[in-house]
Formats: sequence, C-alpha cells, structure tokens
Amino acid sequence: MTDFLAQKCQARTSAMSEEAIRNHLAQMSGWREAGGAIEKRFAFKGWLETVAFVDALAWICHVEDHHPDLVVRFDHCIVRFSTHSAGGISVNDFICAAKADSLVAFLG
Repeated sequence: MTDFLAQKCQARTSAMSEEAIRNHLAQMSGWREAGGAIEKRFAFKGWLETVAFVDALAWICHVEDHHPDLVVRFDHCIVRFSTHSAGGISVNDFICAAKADSLVAFLG
C-alpha cells in the first residue's frame, strides 16, 4: 500500500497509467475515477461542518500547491483532483486525496 499521506506534491509530474490509477483507487475508500480526475463526495451534518472542511482543505492544498475543483453544498462537498499540467491523473492527486481523507478523520 502506498503511503500518500507522508508524501509532498511534486512540481513536475506526469499522468499515471490507467492500471496505476486503478491500483491506487483500490487502496482509497470512496474515491473514483470520473472524466480524467479522481473525486469523492464528503458528507457532513450541515453548513458549518462543510465550510470548516473546505477551509481546512483549501489550506492543505495551498501548502501542496495542488488545487482541487470543489462543489460545495449545505451538507456535502464533492472534491475533484486532476493534474492539468500532466494532462490527467498524477501522484499529486492521490497525495491530496489522502490528505483530504485524513482531514475528515481529524475533524471527526
């Protein structure tokens, strides 16, 4: 199992193969491939919890210099990562996905 949580995003990275993407997705709960990106729906009790998650994720992604597309609703947020400069899904997407998952565990 790859420890994405301990890794930092790379400035220059390349798109992963479909096989590598499938293998990594199998290690991560709730993430799926969707149109050249990986995405997950995070559910919360209400607006305040959703916004707290979005704010914390924004900071983490700023530090990693790898930013997701977000759909923010009252009680959930859909997080979508892709690496535009690589033309697909890269290791950076999985690093940030792991950090989003750990954030939810931390905010509990």
